[in-house]
Amino acid sequence: MGHYYPSGGRNPFLERPVPAPPPPVRNIFISSFHENRREVDAFIYHWATLQRVFNPKALCSFDNDDFIDSSDPEYVMGQIRKKYLLDSTITMVLIGTCTHSRRYVDWELKSSLRRGENYTPNGLVGFLLPSALPQAILPDRFAANWRQDRNCYASYRYIPDKTEEMRRIIEDAQSARLTRAHLIQNDAQMMKYNGVCKVCRFTH
Repeated sequence: MGHYYPSGGRNPFLERPVPAPPPPVRNIFISSFHENRREVDAFIYHWATLQRVFNPKALCSFDNDDFIDSSDPEYVMGQIRKKYLLDSTITMVLIGTCTHSRRYVDWELKSSLRRGENYTPNGLVGFLLPSALPQAILPDRFAANWRQDRNCYASYRYIPDKTEEMRRIIEDAQSARLTRAHLIQNDAQMMKYNGVCKVCRFTH
């Protein structure tokens, strides 16, 4: 027995628009200063757990790693990528008042921006933490890759209010790995020690 469709013989179910596929959930490495841990945990809980915008990767300290005293930068960067960056494609720096002075943040940035035949650099995004408002001092390596006119590799922003905007920022960083990698500035030597904080005037 045939089916009768009142809309001129057409099946209305076949004419409904195909829903858009869900946005990809990227693996993102979170770089931050441990003194901002409460804010960082809240950020991750909101955007990764509640909104499910990204998968957070290793939140770490290198204090017990045997590679931190190595004098070979290539070895150090390789170990950071192998142990911590893992399968992330974007590095997200959560920037507080004193983040600029931390050598581990510089190491993570150096490793994230590294280019080679067998790997693509991570996209790079920085968000200003609420405790550092209205502005903070950027880590030097991040600052070298960001310009206000946006003709640069990195993105630096206030934390957005809307999920759609966060996804757009993440996808822009993902795209930058292929479209803006030529703008990466990563020649500076890795920091050997934590720097004097330019805000607090001492070394944390």
